[in-house]
Amino acid sequence: MKHLITVGYISKKYCGQDSIQQKKYTKKLPVLCSALILMLFFSLNVAAQTSILDRAVNIQLKNVRLSDALSAIGDKAGVNITYSSTKLNVAKIVTVNSSNKSLKALLSELLGKSLKRLDVKDNVITIETKEISPATTENIRQMEDLNEVVVVSSRTPKHISDIPGTVWVVDSAKLQAQIRSGVPLKEALGILIPSLDLGNQGRSNYAQNLRGRNILVMLDGVSLNSSRATNRQFDAIDPFNIEKIEVLSGSSAIYGGDATGGIINIVTKKAKAKKLSLETEVGGRSGLRNSSDHDLRFAQSISAGNEVIKGRLGFAYQQNAAAFDGKNRQIVIDTKQSDFQYNRSIDLFGNVDIKPGENQTLNFDAQYYESKYNSDKGLFLGQNLSGGLPANANGGIAPNPSLLDIKNGFSSDVVPRSKRLFVNGQYRITDILGGQNFQFQGYWRTEKLDFSPSFPEGIVRTRELTVSPGNVLPLPLAASRQNTNLWGFRLVLSKQFDQVNLTYGADFDRESFVGKQAFFDTQTTYNSGGLINRTANTLGRFPDNRIVGFSGFAQASWAVTDQLAIAGGIRRQHMSVAVDDFVRFQQQVSVNYGVGTSADAIPGGKNSYNVTLFNGSVIYKLNDQQQVWTNFAQGFSVPDPAKTYGIGSYQREGDHWKLLNSINVKDSPLSGVKTNQFELGWRRPAKSGLNAQAAVYYSISDKALLTNLSTFTISVSDQHVRNYGLEAEVSYRQAPEGFDVGASAHVIVSEIKTPADGWKRNSIITNNPSKAVAYAGWKADQFSVRVQGVHTFNLKDYQALELKGFTTIDLLGSLKLPLGVLSAGVQNVFNRQYVTFWGQRAVIFYGAPSELYQYNGRGRTYMLSYSITY
Repeated sequence: MKHLITVGYISKKYCGQDSIQQKKYTKKLPVLCSALILMLFFSLNVAAQTSILDRAVNIQLKNVRLSDALSAIGDKAGVNITYSSTKLNVAKIVTVNSSNKSLKALLSELLGKSLKRLDVKDNVITIETKEISPATTENIRQMEDLNEVVVVSSRTPKHISDIPGTVWVVDSAKLQAQIRSGVPLKEALGILIPSLDLGNQGRSNYAQNLRGRNILVMLDGVSLNSSRATNRQFDAIDPFNIEKIEVLSGSSAIYGGDATGGIINIVTKKAKAKKLSLETEVGGRSGLRNSSDHDLRFAQSISAGNEVIKGRLGFAYQQNAAAFDGKNRQIVIDTKQSDFQYNRSIDLFGNVDIKPGENQTLNFDAQYYESKYNSDKGLFLGQNLSGGLPANANGGIAPNPSLLDIKNGFSSDVVPRSKRLFVNGQYRITDILGGQNFQFQGYWRTEKLDFSPSFPEGIVRTRELTVSPGNVLPLPLAASRQNTNLWGFRLVLSKQFDQVNLTYGADFDRESFVGKQAFFDTQTTYNSGGLINRTANTLGRFPDNRIVGFSGFAQASWAVTDQLAIAGGIRRQHMSVAVDDFVRFQQQVSVNYGVGTSADAIPGGKNSYNVTLFNGSVIYKLNDQQQVWTNFAQGFSVPDPAKTYGIGSYQREGDHWKLLNSINVKDSPLSGVKTNQFELGWRRPAKSGLNAQAAVYYSISDKALLTNLSTFTISVSDQHVRNYGLEAEVSYRQAPEGFDVGASAHVIVSEIKTPADGWKRNSIITNNPSKAVAYAGWKADQFSVRVQGVHTFNLKDYQALELKGFTTIDLLGSLKLPLGVLSAGVQNVFNRQYVTFWGQRAVIFYGAPSELYQYNGRGRTYMLSYSITY
């Protein structure tokens, strides 16, 4: 108004004069009119800005990211709000409660002291933040560490500083530094996550535990575990499509089965920028032994979007060749769980994020993944398989391992393969049903897992292919084929009541499993030394089964004070199991090869069980950067129904195999193992300066899962099992440039209570020794370098079986180029010769000759890769 009065005064002064006076000011009139117009425009512009910032906004948001809150406020007010994401912590969780507050007042309240001013131009509000001192920047960086948000602990976004448990986050920078320097995914996770065992270098992650117990592996919140424990959860996605990995150590009552050791949630990459963005990666890995010693990879992604929809499509391809050990000998091809030699993997992963309306998001993920043996080279077992044929299937003649070789000419109807289709959809809306946040997630996964041609388990040691003593039929090669289909949905609601937060919901899932075994033509296989395998028959390897699960859960937390919070929760889980009639595998094989003509079936049927799990915790914040906590949590694991049922005793009467007794679903419902865990921990997270976290734990269960090494079936024993130990990590980093040094350790004791001698070291079949990791590095603006060492200890169990530990050193580095980043690495720098834990176990599982199953670790290997984002 003041500006308008001024304009009126000028108009009167210079436009309201007589003719003589008007002539006097004629020369000044153009200048005065221009000034008049500019002042009028400025007055209207100020009035318009004032009008925009004075707009009343009525909006309520609970526990949303600052970026989403600003977007929702802008939509509500009819303006675009822009900011610099590098100067504003847009990932922090905020709550907005505005009843007709002005837009200016609302933004000032939301941004606090960081706000410098709000600039308005047209219909766009630009947020400018204040310049802050380096010391304040460091404090904010440390608070951002505490404010990092994960969902792995409670199914809803939660600050790490509020979680009463041991949480590890492997961000994209940490993970890609390992991957691009040549460290495979399973091994990288074993290095970066203190309580996770070192990964096998093959396809399987068998016995790779967290705190000595089972891991629940999830992809964007969807379980990759199946009732048939095939242990290929990490052969499920290429690291190129991974944004970060969230880890919760210890038992969990929130997610139910298989989470007795902890949870690993793989979070995939999403579109970040609203403009077109591409990422390219190429690389090669080799030990430089010969021309076949190389792995090559290529990856490409494209992402784009706008205010309403954005998406990303990523494609990764890798073709491997041979691998060599520390003595420069090619590692034997793993014919049991299979390895990654001569393997080709393709991962096509796409996602779309949509904002259909105010306070709503819709996300879709879709994946095609195939990891498959792709070569005409194969393991030659000698003429008539004499290099690997067990003595009890060869007239007592011991195998001659010197005949084993890797040769051209391999061709098989079944080769090792992991093929997976995955679809996942999530819908979120805030502030409904009385101020609650709602989330719905639906998913579908189908996977086909094939194994390598090998001597079939359960046949070799039991000698079922015997007509009479001394008359032994030729032992065929066979390959297992296991298919799983899974679909389900999840409902989650959460609400904040002042200092109390409540999260509750329900899960439903249905899984079906079919397990077959392809038997190859004996004459073709024997004549080719195992290189050519043509399917002659397909038999049932495991009983087909279907599992339906329905669960309800609730979790509440109460902020007693600003420093103290307590939490507790409950999960009630109902599972029903249906199993088809099934003739024991050994009897199927016998009948198929003419040893008898018929056999009784073990009856199938249905059964169900219920389990209730509880958890409770207390967390206390010592100051802005440190917390201590204690918690109690229950976990639950169920024995594999495919290996639990379909077991029986038979007696041959003429040409018929008569069933004497059996373990069947009707008479023997599944008996799971409930684990109780107690934990005490402390942490001080920081991306610069001192970073530390440590926890001691004790877990105990009143049952044990035991594996029969003759039939490879599973049974539940009433023996007690306990694990106790320490997991810890401490590091010191100078930022943004300087030294980065640290160490981590997992000290674990796993024991089983034996009837005769009490507590003894548990079996090495499923347990691993303690480990330690240390590293030192330097990071500058243009380059980085890191050396890391891993040591695993020896472990001997109560049956006098032993795992031999080993030590390896890796060197990693990267160099920023004018365009892109060049990464390089050397794995196993000192070319250490060692046998992997899987290789040591395989000899125990499958017997002689050890050379056929002893899978050695890879020797010195070099990696060079180039990546660019543009």
